[in-house]
Amino acid sequence: MAGSRSSCETIRVVKRIFLNGLVAGALVAALFSGCKTGHKSNAASTKQTLPWREAFDIATEAYLFGYPLVTMDATRRVMTNVREPAGMHAPMGQFARTRSYPLASNHDVAVPNADTLQTIIWLDVSREPWVLSLPDTHGRYCVFPMLDGWTTVFETLGKRTTGAGPQELAITGPGWKGNLPRGVKEYKSPTGIVWMLGRIYCTGTPEDYAAVHALQDQCSATPLSSYGKPYTPPPGQIDPSINLTKTVREQVNNADAASYFNRLAVLMKDNPPTSADARIVKRMARLGIVPGQPFDINRLDPAVVRVLQNVPKTAFDKIMAQFKARAPAGDPASTNGWTFPLKTGVYGTDYLQRALVAAVGLGANRPQDTVNAISTVDGTGKPYTGNSTYVMHFAPGQAPSANGFWSLTMYDGDYFFVDNPLGRHTLNARDQLKFNSDGSLDLCIQRHPPGADRESNWLPAPEGKFALMLRFYWPKESVISGSWKIPPVKRVD
Repeated sequence: MAGSRSSCETIRVVKRIFLNGLVAGALVAALFSGCKTGHKSNAASTKQTLPWREAFDIATEAYLFGYPLVTMDATRRVMTNVREPAGMHAPMGQFARTRSYPLASNHDVAVPNADTLQTIIWLDVSREPWVLSLPDTHGRYCVFPMLDGWTTVFETLGKRTTGAGPQELAITGPGWKGNLPRGVKEYKSPTGIVWMLGRIYCTGTPEDYAAVHALQDQCSATPLSSYGKPYTPPPGQIDPSINLTKTVREQVNNADAASYFNRLAVLMKDNPPTSADARIVKRMARLGIVPGQPFDINRLDPAVVRVLQNVPKTAFDKIMAQFKARAPAGDPASTNGWTFPLKTGVYGTDYLQRALVAAVGLGANRPQDTVNAISTVDGTGKPYTGNSTYVMHFAPGQAPSANGFWSLTMYDGDYFFVDNPLGRHTLNARDQLKFNSDGSLDLCIQRHPPGADRESNWLPAPEGKFALMLRFYWPKESVISGSWKIPPVKRVD
Protein backbone atom coordinates (compact mmCIF):
# COMPACT_ATOMS: atom_id res chain seq x y z
CA MET A 1 0.00 0.00 0.00
CA ALA A 2 2.81 2.40 0.86
CA GLY A 3 4.45 1.84 -2.50
CA SER A 4 1.17 2.45 -4.35
CA ARG A 5 0.54 5.66 -2.41
CA SER A 6 4.06 6.85 -3.14
CA SER A 7 3.66 6.15 -6.87
CA CYS A 8 0.37 8.03 -7.13
CA GLU A 9 1.72 11.00 -5.16
CA THR A 10 4.87 11.08 -7.31
CA ILE A 11 2.78 11.31 -10.46
CA ARG A 12 0.90 14.25 -8.95
CA VAL A 13 4.15 15.96 -7.97
CA VAL A 14 5.71 15.48 -11.40
CA LYS A 15 2.64 16.98 -13.05
CA ARG A 16 2.82 20.02 -10.78
CA ILE A 17 6.55 20.42 -11.29
CA PHE A 18 6.46 20.75 -15.00
CA LEU A 19 2.94 21.86 -15.82
CA ASN A 20 3.14 24.81 -13.43
CA GLY A 21 6.76 25.52 -14.25
CA LEU A 22 8.19 26.52 -17.59
CA VAL A 23 5.15 25.50 -19.55
CA ALA A 24 2.70 27.17 -17.21
CA GLY A 25 0.89 29.64 -19.39
CA ALA A 26 -2.31 29.66 -21.28
CA LEU A 27 -3.98 30.02 -24.63
CA VAL A 28 -7.32 29.51 -26.26
CA ALA A 29 -8.29 27.08 -28.98
CA ALA A 30 -6.76 29.44 -31.54
CA LEU A 31 -3.44 27.70 -30.88
CA PHE A 32 -4.64 25.19 -33.42
CA SER A 33 -5.57 27.82 -35.96
CA GLY A 34 -3.39 29.32 -38.64
CA CYS A 35 -4.54 26.80 -41.22
CA LYS A 36 -7.76 25.11 -42.23
CA THR A 37 -8.92 22.68 -39.61
CA GLY A 38 -10.05 19.97 -41.94
CA HIS A 39 -13.66 19.93 -40.76
CA LYS A 40 -14.86 20.87 -44.23
CA SER A 41 -13.47 20.04 -47.62
CA ASN A 42 -13.88 22.25 -50.66
CA ALA A 43 -12.76 19.56 -53.01
CA ALA A 44 -14.75 16.49 -53.86
CA SER A 45 -12.96 13.37 -52.71
CA THR A 46 -13.69 9.74 -52.28
CA LYS A 47 -14.37 8.54 -48.76
CA GLN A 48 -11.53 6.42 -47.41
CA THR A 49 -12.72 2.93 -46.47
CA LEU A 50 -10.15 2.23 -43.77
CA PRO A 51 -11.69 -0.11 -41.15
CA TRP A 52 -12.59 1.83 -38.02
CA ARG A 53 -10.50 -0.38 -35.72
CA GLU A 54 -7.39 0.05 -37.84
CA ALA A 55 -8.06 3.78 -38.19
CA PHE A 56 -8.40 4.10 -34.41
CA ASP A 57 -5.10 2.29 -33.82
CA ILE A 58 -3.28 4.42 -36.40
CA ALA A 59 -4.75 7.62 -34.97
CA THR A 60 -3.80 6.68 -31.41
CA GLU A 61 -0.22 6.00 -32.46
CA ALA A 62 -0.18 9.24 -34.48
CA TYR A 63 -1.43 11.19 -31.46
CA LEU A 64 1.40 9.82 -29.30
CA PHE A 65 3.92 10.42 -32.07
CA GLY A 66 2.88 14.04 -32.56
CA TYR A 67 2.23 15.02 -28.94
CA PRO A 68 5.71 16.51 -28.32
CA LEU A 69 5.65 18.59 -31.51
CA VAL A 70 2.14 19.95 -30.92
CA THR A 71 2.98 20.70 -27.28
CA MET A 72 6.26 22.42 -28.15
CA ASP A 73 4.53 24.63 -30.70
CA ALA A 74 1.75 25.54 -28.28
CA THR A 75 4.29 26.37 -25.56
CA ARG A 76 6.33 28.45 -28.00
CA ARG A 77 3.31 30.49 -28.99
CA VAL A 78 2.43 31.24 -25.37
CA MET A 79 5.96 32.09 -24.24
CA THR A 80 6.64 34.39 -27.22
CA ASN A 81 3.30 36.22 -27.23
CA VAL A 82 4.78 39.48 -25.88
CA ARG A 83 6.11 42.70 -27.37
CA GLU A 84 9.32 42.69 -25.35
CA PRO A 85 11.17 40.35 -22.96
CA ALA A 86 9.66 40.01 -19.49
CA GLY A 87 10.59 37.21 -17.10
CA MET A 88 10.22 33.83 -18.81
CA HIS A 89 8.59 35.37 -21.89
CA ALA A 90 10.20 37.04 -24.91
CA PRO A 91 9.41 37.47 -28.61
CA MET A 92 10.79 34.94 -31.07
CA GLY A 93 14.51 35.46 -31.58
CA GLN A 94 15.02 37.30 -28.28
CA PHE A 95 16.37 36.03 -24.95
CA ALA A 96 14.17 35.82 -21.88
CA ARG A 97 16.13 36.11 -18.64
CA THR A 98 15.16 35.30 -15.06
CA ARG A 99 16.93 37.75 -12.75
CA SER A 100 16.34 36.36 -9.27
CA TYR A 101 15.01 33.46 -7.27
CA PRO A 102 11.43 33.85 -6.07
CA LEU A 103 10.59 34.65 -2.47
CA ALA A 104 8.60 32.12 -0.46
CA SER A 105 5.63 34.48 -0.77
CA ASN A 106 5.79 34.31 -4.58
CA HIS A 107 3.45 31.64 -5.90
CA ASP A 108 3.63 32.51 -9.60
CA VAL A 109 5.65 29.43 -10.58
CA ALA A 110 5.58 26.09 -8.78
CA VAL A 111 8.72 24.08 -8.01
CA PRO A 112 11.22 26.92 -8.52
CA ASN A 113 14.93 26.29 -8.18
CA ALA A 114 17.46 28.33 -6.23
CA ASP A 115 20.48 27.09 -8.17
CA THR A 116 20.49 28.61 -11.64
CA LEU A 117 19.16 31.68 -13.43
CA GLN A 118 17.62 30.88 -16.79
CA THR A 119 18.42 32.40 -20.17
CA ILE A 120 15.95 31.14 -22.78
CA ILE A 121 15.28 31.73 -26.46
CA TRP A 122 12.89 30.39 -29.09
CA LEU A 123 14.06 30.41 -32.71
CA ASP A 124 12.60 29.67 -36.12
CA VAL A 125 15.47 28.45 -38.28
CA SER A 126 13.26 27.23 -41.12
CA ARG A 127 13.77 30.48 -43.04
CA GLU A 128 17.38 31.31 -42.21
CA PRO A 129 20.05 30.46 -39.62
CA TRP A 130 20.46 32.40 -36.40
CA VAL A 131 23.85 33.37 -34.98
CA LEU A 132 24.17 33.23 -31.19
CA SER A 133 26.91 34.64 -29.00
CA LEU A 134 27.49 33.18 -25.54
CA PRO A 135 29.91 34.77 -23.06
CA ASP A 136 32.96 33.51 -21.23
CA THR A 137 31.58 32.36 -17.86
CA HIS A 138 35.12 32.17 -16.38
CA GLY A 139 34.67 28.63 -15.14
CA ARG A 140 31.17 29.15 -13.75
CA TYR A 141 28.82 26.23 -14.37
CA CYS A 142 26.44 26.75 -17.27
CA VAL A 143 24.43 24.55 -19.62
CA PHE A 144 22.68 25.56 -22.85
CA PRO A 145 20.76 22.59 -24.26
CA MET A 146 19.09 22.99 -27.66
CA LEU A 147 15.82 21.16 -28.25
CA ASP A 148 14.27 20.54 -31.64
CA GLY A 149 10.54 20.62 -32.28
CA TRP A 150 10.17 16.99 -31.25
CA THR A 151 11.81 17.74 -27.84
CA THR A 152 15.04 15.92 -28.68
CA VAL A 153 18.13 17.61 -27.24
CA PHE A 154 20.17 17.65 -30.45
CA GLU A 155 23.12 19.52 -28.95
CA THR A 156 24.21 20.79 -25.54
CA LEU A 157 26.60 23.68 -25.03
CA GLY A 158 28.27 24.54 -21.75
CA LYS A 159 30.93 23.57 -19.28
CA ARG A 160 30.47 19.79 -19.66
CA THR A 161 30.58 19.67 -23.46
CA THR A 162 32.06 22.80 -25.04
CA GLY A 163 33.66 24.49 -22.04
CA ALA A 164 32.97 27.73 -20.22
CA GLY A 165 34.68 30.03 -22.73
CA PRO A 166 33.01 32.42 -25.21
CA GLN A 167 31.17 30.83 -28.12
CA GLU A 168 29.94 32.08 -31.46
CA LEU A 169 27.61 29.62 -33.15
CA ALA A 170 25.00 29.38 -35.85
CA ILE A 171 21.92 27.20 -35.60
CA THR A 172 20.86 26.15 -39.07
CA GLY A 173 17.65 24.48 -40.11
CA PRO A 174 16.98 21.23 -41.97
CA GLY A 175 18.10 21.41 -45.58
CA TRP A 176 20.02 24.68 -45.19
CA LYS A 177 23.20 24.94 -47.22
CA GLY A 178 25.42 27.95 -47.32
CA ASN A 179 28.47 29.68 -45.92
CA LEU A 180 28.83 30.98 -42.39
CA PRO A 181 31.07 33.82 -41.19
CA ARG A 182 34.59 32.84 -40.20
CA GLY A 183 34.81 31.59 -36.62
CA VAL A 184 31.12 30.73 -36.37
CA LYS A 185 30.47 27.05 -35.63
CA GLU A 186 27.42 25.41 -37.18
CA TYR A 187 24.90 23.35 -35.19
CA LYS A 188 22.25 21.89 -37.46
CA SER A 189 18.76 21.55 -36.07
CA PRO A 190 16.61 18.74 -37.47
CA THR A 191 13.58 21.07 -37.27
CA GLY A 192 12.58 24.68 -37.79
CA ILE A 193 11.58 25.08 -34.13
CA VAL A 194 14.50 25.42 -31.72
CA TRP A 195 14.27 26.01 -27.98
CA MET A 196 17.47 26.87 -26.07
CA LEU A 197 17.05 26.55 -22.31
CA GLY A 198 20.17 28.10 -20.81
CA ARG A 199 20.96 27.85 -17.10
CA ILE A 200 23.79 29.66 -15.28
CA TYR A 201 24.81 28.84 -11.70
CA CYS A 202 24.13 31.58 -9.16
CA THR A 203 24.52 31.64 -5.37
CA GLY A 204 21.73 34.18 -4.93
CA THR A 205 23.79 36.86 -3.18
CA PRO A 206 23.52 40.45 -4.44
CA GLU A 207 27.09 40.28 -5.72
CA ASP A 208 26.53 37.03 -7.57
CA TYR A 209 23.22 38.18 -9.02
CA ALA A 210 25.07 41.13 -10.55
CA ALA A 211 27.77 38.85 -11.96
CA VAL A 212 25.27 36.47 -13.56
CA HIS A 213 23.14 39.33 -14.90
CA ALA A 214 26.22 40.60 -16.72
CA LEU A 215 26.70 37.17 -18.29
CA GLN A 216 23.03 36.93 -19.27
CA ASP A 217 23.17 40.35 -20.92
CA GLN A 218 26.06 39.20 -23.10
CA CYS A 219 23.92 36.46 -24.67
CA SER A 220 22.74 37.69 -28.05
CA ALA A 221 20.95 36.36 -31.13
CA THR A 222 21.03 37.74 -34.67
CA PRO A 223 19.53 36.38 -37.91
CA LEU A 224 22.30 35.47 -40.34
CA SER A 225 21.13 38.11 -42.84
CA SER A 226 21.79 40.82 -40.23
CA TYR A 227 25.02 39.41 -38.81
CA GLY A 228 27.84 41.93 -38.78
CA LYS A 229 25.41 44.81 -39.20
CA PRO A 230 23.65 47.01 -36.65
CA TYR A 231 20.67 44.98 -35.49
CA THR A 232 17.78 45.85 -33.22
CA PRO A 233 15.25 43.09 -32.60
CA PRO A 234 11.76 44.12 -33.71
CA PRO A 235 8.93 44.26 -31.15
CA GLY A 236 7.02 41.04 -30.80
CA GLN A 237 3.60 40.62 -32.37
CA ILE A 238 0.86 39.88 -29.84
CA ASP A 239 -1.88 37.47 -30.81
CA PRO A 240 -4.96 38.69 -28.90
CA SER A 241 -6.65 35.29 -29.22
CA ILE A 242 -4.07 33.82 -26.80
CA ASN A 243 -5.07 34.49 -23.18
CA LEU A 244 -4.31 33.29 -19.68
CA THR A 245 -7.31 31.12 -18.93
CA LYS A 246 -6.02 27.59 -19.49
CA THR A 247 -2.66 25.85 -19.41
CA VAL A 248 -0.89 24.69 -22.52
CA ARG A 249 -1.53 21.06 -21.70
CA GLU A 250 -5.23 21.67 -21.13
CA GLN A 251 -5.54 23.27 -24.56
CA VAL A 252 -3.54 20.55 -26.31
CA ASN A 253 -5.49 17.80 -24.57
CA ASN A 254 -8.85 19.45 -25.23
CA ALA A 255 -8.29 19.82 -28.97
CA ASP A 256 -10.57 17.58 -31.04
CA ALA A 257 -9.05 14.99 -33.34
CA ALA A 258 -9.53 17.02 -36.53
CA SER A 259 -7.84 20.13 -35.10
CA TYR A 260 -5.04 18.18 -33.46
CA PHE A 261 -4.09 16.14 -36.53
CA ASN A 262 -4.39 19.14 -38.80
CA ARG A 263 -2.00 21.09 -36.60
CA LEU A 264 0.40 18.15 -36.52
CA ALA A 265 0.33 17.81 -40.32
CA VAL A 266 1.03 21.52 -40.84
CA LEU A 267 3.83 21.59 -38.28
CA MET A 268 5.58 18.63 -39.92
CA LYS A 269 6.31 20.74 -43.01
CA ASP A 270 9.02 22.78 -41.26
CA ASN A 271 9.65 20.20 -38.54
CA PRO A 272 10.03 16.99 -40.54
CA PRO A 273 10.08 13.52 -39.02
CA THR A 274 13.39 11.68 -39.19
CA SER A 275 14.22 8.79 -41.49
CA ALA A 276 13.76 6.49 -38.50
CA ASP A 277 10.11 7.59 -38.39
CA ALA A 278 9.34 6.24 -41.87
CA ARG A 279 7.06 3.48 -40.58
CA ILE A 280 4.74 5.74 -38.61
CA VAL A 281 4.78 8.40 -41.35
CA LYS A 282 3.60 5.77 -43.83
CA ARG A 283 0.87 4.59 -41.44
CA MET A 284 -0.34 8.14 -40.77
CA ALA A 285 -0.62 8.77 -44.52
CA ARG A 286 -3.25 6.02 -44.70
CA LEU A 287 -5.37 8.17 -42.43
CA GLY A 288 -4.65 11.33 -44.44
CA ILE A 289 -2.10 12.80 -42.02
CA VAL A 290 0.67 13.92 -44.38
CA PRO A 291 3.48 16.39 -43.58
CA GLY A 292 2.68 19.82 -44.95
CA GLN A 293 -0.83 18.94 -46.14
CA PRO A 294 -4.09 19.93 -44.43
CA PHE A 295 -5.81 17.06 -42.69
CA ASP A 296 -9.38 16.60 -44.01
CA ILE A 297 -11.33 14.42 -41.60
CA ASN A 298 -14.35 14.45 -43.92
CA ARG A 299 -12.50 12.19 -46.34
CA LEU A 300 -12.89 9.41 -43.80
CA ASP A 301 -15.89 7.17 -43.37
CA PRO A 302 -18.45 8.59 -40.87
CA ALA A 303 -17.95 5.57 -38.61
CA VAL A 304 -14.23 6.29 -38.50
CA VAL A 305 -14.86 9.97 -37.79
CA ARG A 306 -16.97 9.01 -34.81
CA VAL A 307 -14.38 6.73 -33.22
CA LEU A 308 -11.58 9.25 -33.80
CA GLN A 309 -13.28 11.60 -31.35
CA ASN A 310 -12.20 9.21 -28.59
CA VAL A 311 -8.56 9.17 -29.65
CA PRO A 312 -7.27 12.22 -27.68
CA LYS A 313 -8.48 10.94 -24.32
CA THR A 314 -7.50 7.33 -25.03
CA ALA A 315 -4.02 8.33 -26.16
CA PHE A 316 -3.37 10.67 -23.24
CA ASP A 317 -4.56 8.06 -20.77
CA LYS A 318 -1.99 5.77 -22.36
CA ILE A 319 0.70 8.41 -21.85
CA MET A 320 -0.03 8.73 -18.15
CA ALA A 321 -0.33 4.97 -17.70
CA GLN A 322 3.21 4.81 -19.04
CA PHE A 323 4.47 6.60 -15.94
CA LYS A 324 3.36 3.73 -13.75
CA ALA A 325 4.34 1.05 -16.24
CA ARG A 326 7.91 2.25 -16.70
CA ALA A 327 8.83 2.20 -13.01
CA PRO A 328 9.39 -1.58 -12.91
CA ALA A 329 11.48 -1.25 -16.08
CA GLY A 330 13.80 1.22 -14.38
CA ASP A 331 12.54 4.57 -15.66
CA PRO A 332 11.72 6.52 -13.75
CA ALA A 333 14.21 4.96 -11.39
CA SER A 334 12.90 4.49 -7.88
CA THR A 335 14.83 3.85 -4.70
CA ASN A 336 14.30 4.56 -0.99
CA GLY A 337 11.33 6.84 -1.59
CA TRP A 338 13.04 8.80 -4.36
CA THR A 339 11.96 8.79 -8.02
CA PHE A 340 13.90 10.19 -10.97
CA PRO A 341 13.68 9.79 -14.77
CA LEU A 342 16.79 8.90 -16.74
CA LYS A 343 15.44 8.29 -20.26
CA THR A 344 15.18 11.93 -21.25
CA GLY A 345 16.51 14.20 -23.99
CA VAL A 346 17.10 11.51 -26.62
CA TYR A 347 14.29 9.10 -27.50
CA GLY A 348 14.81 7.54 -30.93
CA THR A 349 11.57 5.81 -31.87
CA ASP A 350 10.33 5.38 -28.28
CA TYR A 351 7.36 7.63 -29.00
CA LEU A 352 5.49 6.77 -25.82
CA GLN A 353 8.42 7.75 -23.58
CA ARG A 354 8.92 10.94 -25.59
CA ALA A 355 5.25 11.83 -25.22
CA LEU A 356 5.37 11.12 -21.49
CA VAL A 357 8.31 13.46 -20.94
CA ALA A 358 6.60 16.13 -23.05
CA ALA A 359 3.50 15.78 -20.89
CA VAL A 360 5.13 15.94 -17.47
CA GLY A 361 8.64 17.31 -18.07
CA LEU A 362 8.75 19.46 -21.20
CA GLY A 363 12.27 20.79 -21.74
CA ALA A 364 14.00 17.87 -20.01
CA ASN A 365 17.76 17.64 -20.46
CA ARG A 366 19.85 14.61 -21.15
CA PRO A 367 20.64 12.82 -17.88
CA GLN A 368 24.33 13.57 -18.45
CA ASP A 369 23.44 17.22 -17.73
CA THR A 370 20.78 17.06 -15.03
CA VAL A 371 19.10 14.47 -12.84
CA ASN A 372 16.19 15.59 -10.64
CA ALA A 373 15.10 13.18 -7.92
CA ILE A 374 11.70 13.72 -6.25
CA SER A 375 10.57 12.48 -2.84
CA THR A 376 7.24 12.94 -1.06
CA VAL A 377 7.55 10.01 1.36
CA ASP A 378 10.09 8.82 3.90
CA GLY A 379 11.93 5.52 3.71
CA THR A 380 8.89 3.63 5.00
CA GLY A 381 6.57 5.10 2.39
CA LYS A 382 4.77 7.52 4.71
CA PRO A 383 4.15 11.10 3.45
CA TYR A 384 6.32 13.82 4.93
CA THR A 385 4.83 16.13 7.53
CA GLY A 386 6.25 19.11 9.36
CA ASN A 387 4.98 17.64 12.60
CA SER A 388 7.80 15.08 12.47
CA THR A 389 11.58 15.24 12.50
CA TYR A 390 13.69 13.61 9.78
CA VAL A 391 17.33 12.90 9.04
CA MET A 392 18.93 12.08 5.70
CA HIS A 393 22.07 10.12 6.54
CA PHE A 394 24.96 9.64 4.13
CA ALA A 395 27.56 7.02 5.02
CA PRO A 396 31.26 7.99 5.04
CA GLY A 397 32.39 8.77 1.50
CA GLN A 398 28.79 8.66 0.20
CA ALA A 399 27.76 12.30 0.53
CA PRO A 400 26.10 13.69 -2.60
CA SER A 401 28.48 15.05 -5.22
CA ALA A 402 28.43 16.07 -8.86
CA ASN A 403 30.82 17.28 -11.54
CA GLY A 404 28.84 20.52 -11.55
CA PHE A 405 27.01 20.82 -8.24
CA TRP A 406 24.08 19.38 -6.30
CA SER A 407 21.27 20.76 -4.15
CA LEU A 408 18.49 19.52 -1.89
CA THR A 409 15.42 21.77 -2.05
CA MET A 410 12.39 21.97 0.24
CA TYR A 411 8.86 22.63 -1.06
CA ASP A 412 5.59 22.97 0.80
CA GLY A 413 2.48 20.96 -0.03
CA ASP A 414 1.76 23.20 -3.03
CA TYR A 415 5.38 23.00 -4.27
CA PHE A 416 6.52 26.52 -3.41
CA PHE A 417 9.45 27.63 -1.26
CA VAL A 418 8.98 27.52 2.52
CA ASP A 419 9.21 30.71 4.56
CA ASN A 420 11.69 30.26 7.44
CA PRO A 421 13.92 32.34 9.75
CA LEU A 422 17.07 31.59 7.74
CA GLY A 423 15.55 32.33 4.35
CA ARG A 424 17.03 28.97 3.36
CA HIS A 425 15.35 26.89 0.65
CA THR A 426 18.18 24.54 -0.28
CA LEU A 427 21.17 22.72 1.14
CA ASN A 428 24.28 22.15 -0.94
CA ALA A 429 28.04 22.03 -0.76
CA ARG A 430 28.38 25.82 -0.53
CA ASP A 431 26.58 25.78 2.84
CA GLN A 432 29.73 24.55 4.64
CA LEU A 433 27.98 21.46 5.89
CA LYS A 434 29.30 19.84 9.06
CA PHE A 435 30.35 16.22 8.76
CA ASN A 436 30.35 13.73 11.61
CA SER A 437 33.63 12.55 13.12
CA ASP A 438 33.49 9.31 11.09
CA GLY A 439 33.07 11.21 7.82
CA SER A 440 29.34 10.60 7.51
CA LEU A 441 26.85 13.40 6.88
CA ASP A 442 23.44 14.05 8.45
CA LEU A 443 21.01 16.55 6.93
CA CYS A 444 18.32 17.69 9.37
CA ILE A 445 14.88 18.07 7.80
CA GLN A 446 12.40 19.53 10.28
CA ARG A 447 10.24 22.50 11.13
CA HIS A 448 12.00 23.74 14.27
CA PRO A 449 15.72 24.61 14.60
CA PRO A 450 17.86 21.57 15.51
CA GLY A 451 20.28 23.62 17.60
CA ALA A 452 23.19 25.92 16.80
CA ASP A 453 25.63 23.05 16.35
CA ARG A 454 23.52 21.56 13.54
CA GLU A 455 22.05 24.71 12.00
CA SER A 456 24.40 24.54 8.99
CA ASN A 457 22.82 21.17 8.09
CA TRP A 458 19.20 22.24 8.67
CA LEU A 459 16.67 22.35 5.84
CA PRO A 460 13.58 24.06 7.34
CA ALA A 461 10.25 22.31 6.73
CA PRO A 462 6.72 23.76 6.74
CA GLU A 463 3.99 22.90 9.23
CA GLY A 464 2.12 20.47 6.98
CA LYS A 465 2.99 18.30 4.00
CA PHE A 466 6.17 18.87 2.05
CA ALA A 467 8.25 17.49 -0.81
CA LEU A 468 11.99 17.28 -1.47
CA MET A 469 13.97 17.50 -4.68
CA LEU A 470 17.59 16.40 -4.95
CA ARG A 471 19.14 17.92 -8.07
CA PHE A 472 22.40 16.90 -9.73
CA TYR A 473 23.90 19.23 -12.34
CA TRP A 474 26.40 17.40 -14.54
CA PRO A 475 25.90 14.27 -12.42
CA LYS A 476 28.58 11.69 -11.95
CA GLU A 477 28.24 8.40 -13.79
CA SER A 478 27.53 6.63 -10.48
CA VAL A 479 24.25 8.56 -10.19
CA ILE A 480 23.17 7.71 -13.73
CA SER A 481 24.20 4.06 -13.52
CA GLY A 482 22.62 3.61 -10.10
CA SER A 483 25.80 2.40 -8.43
CA TRP A 484 25.40 5.33 -5.99
CA LYS A 485 22.07 5.10 -4.19
CA ILE A 486 20.14 8.00 -2.73
CA PRO A 487 19.58 7.10 0.92
CA PRO A 488 16.11 7.17 2.48
CA VAL A 489 14.90 10.07 4.60
CA LYS A 490 14.22 8.59 8.04
CA ARG A 491 11.82 9.80 10.67
CA VAL A 492 13.67 10.07 13.99
CA ASP A 493 11.12 11.47 16.48
